[in-house]
Formats: sequence, structure tokens, C-alpha cells
Amino acid sequence: MCIVLLTGCGDATSISVPSAGDPSLEQSDLLGALQIGATSSPQDTGRTDAPSQESTPAQESTVTPAPTATQEPNATPAPTATQEPTPSPTPFVPLRDNTPYCPSPVASGTVTYGNDVTTIDASNLEQGYIMANYTGTCPKVKLQIIGPDSHTSTYNLNSTEFQAFPLTAGDGSYTVTVNENIQGKDYIVSYEVSLDVALDDPFSPYLSPSSYVYYNEDTRAVELAAELCETAASDLDCVSAIYNYIIENIEYDYDLAGQITSGALSSYIADIDATLADGKGICLDYAALMACMLRTQRIPTRLEVGYASLSYHAWVSVYLTDVGWVNGIVEFDGSSWSLMDPTFAASNSEEEVKEFIGDGSNYTVRYIY
Repeated sequence: MCIVLLTGCGDATSISVPSAGDPSLEQSDLLGALQIGATSSPQDTGRTDAPSQESTPAQESTVTPAPTATQEPNATPAPTATQEPTPSPTPFVPLRDNTPYCPSPVASGTVTYGNDVTTIDASNLEQGYIMANYTGTCPKVKLQIIGPDSHTSTYNLNSTEFQAFPLTAGDGSYTVTVNENIQGKDYIVSYEVSLDVALDDPFSPYLSPSSYVYYNEDTRAVELAAELCETAASDLDCVSAIYNYIIENIEYDYDLAGQITSGALSSYIADIDATLADGKGICLDYAALMACMLRTQRIPTRLEVGYASLSYHAWVSVYLTDVGWVNGIVEFDGSSWSLMDPTFAASNSEEEVKEFIGDGSNYTVRYIY
């Protein structure tokens, strides 16, 4: 807000300075002339206490004002004191927008493929995802996406509701197959379709929810990420804030990890808000939670599954402007980037975590979600 001070400007007025009078006039005559109702004539310089014999009308005295001091025409006016305007407070402007970004994948129904038990909705390929559902009776169904670089991602497809699956290999030709389990680990292809993909934004698959990183605008983690990044000046500040929160507040769930490694739990999908509420989880929970929070802050994030040494593991990679993709969540010492997986960085016994996921070295990516 600007405050404008307006100053009035009047017209200059000419001032006449009276004459100083006769310089030879005696001081006593001046004093006599200034007496109100004086009766002496100009010729009578004497002083009398009684009126004269012939009374004459009282002569009006002419008062000659004393000269007034005037400012020389070229003199610079003395500065007048003016009140300085009170500056308005500068409003707070965040250096980055922390408003949650939460697109919602939809099955638009404009482009679909399938058979009597499977529907593949390809209406939004340019947005980086497909939608699929399965309505058959097979209890174990896998959806597999093979990208143009032969990169393969595999998902469970056991819901009659549509699920979103990202196209993580960029532009090109994809093959999508739906596979039904027949026994043990054996599957047969129930349906297959090829799709040509041209993305509007190459980062879109890593900025949206999917079956492995599932969230919506009501997910608590979305709101929490906005709170943590409210004062962040950069994406790196935002990554640091979310990263530090997770490793300080989520503990490793050894019981759940034991069920998975023993085979008691054959499949597992992260529940992001349950991880926040329980304050514990395994590597997939850490990775899904962090991916959700970073994606909703417009930071492209990959959830990656593969091997840490010989152990199956999940972690995240982020894209930072002017840096590129950084594998694993990171710390920066001023000159170099260091791998800093959130599972290892959490406040747990490193030796115990190694029993389940190795020591974190030699990461090998198998799936990208």
C-alpha cells in the first residue's frame, strides 16, 4: 500500500512595504504623531496641556508602519518539517507453493479394451496412467506392464473397482497383460493389449497416486506434507523436512517384516495413513509414505522395489531441479550427494534392520512405481 502525501500550493501575493517617512523628523515628533487624538498642528512642535483659544477639528494622525522584513526573491525557502509516511509491512510471500497437488485418476470410458472379465481404460494415456479392473472369479490375478525399454512392472489386480497403474517408461509402445493364477506360481494370460503412449509431461507418472502409492485429497499425509513444507524455500528444503519427520516418527515394524520373510504374509500393500497412525512400518511403508508426501508437493518421486545386496527392499528416488534424479533419499554435505535410505536412517537398530533388508549397498532396481 502506498501512502501519498498531498501538499497545497497557493498563489503568491504581492506585499507593499510602506515608506519609512522623513528621515529628518525628530523622535519626539514621531512619538507625538503616534498619540491617539493629538491636537497639535504640524507646525506646532511644542507641547501644551491646555487647548488653544481657537479650537480646530482634531487632525487624524497617519500611522506609518515600521518596515517589515521580507525574504529576498531569490532566497531558498527554509525547509518545513514534514512527517515521514509510515511504511506498510511487507506481506509474507512463500518462496515455493506448498498447496497440495492431488490429481485423481479416473476411468473416463472414452477408450477401453478388454474381455468379459477385464476392462483396461486407456482414456488418459497422455496423463501417464491406465485404469483397470477384474470381475472374474480367479482369486489371484496379476497385471503386468512392459514398457518400451523392456522395463516391467507387476501389480495385483483383485478388485472389481478400477485401479490406477502408472506408465513409468516414458513415451513409446507398452504391452499390458492380465494374468490369472492356475496353481502355485503359474499364471496364464487372460487378456493382452498394446498401447502407444505419448506423455504430456514425462514426470506425470511420478506426481500422481497409483495402486502402490495410493492416496487422495482426504489422506492425512497430504495435509501433513503441506504443513511440513510451509516455510520451505526450495524443493530440497521440502525433501529434508519430510524426510526428517519420517525418520524421527516412524519405527521399523520387525513383526510385520518377519511375517513377510517367513512367507506367512504372501502379499502386502502399504496403507499410508495407517503407517502415520501406527507410527511403524516396513521399507515399503516408508517408501510409499514419503512418495505420497513428496508427490503432493509437486516433487517427482519414484517408489522403487528391488534388491539391497541380496535382500528384497523398497526405497524412493526424487527429481530435483538442476540436479536430476537422485537415487534414494539424500543428504547433501555441500559438495556431494550421499545415499540415505529412510529405512536405514530411522531411529532403529541398524543391525536388526540388516537382518531383513541387508545393509543398503548395491541397490538394484527391479520395479518402478
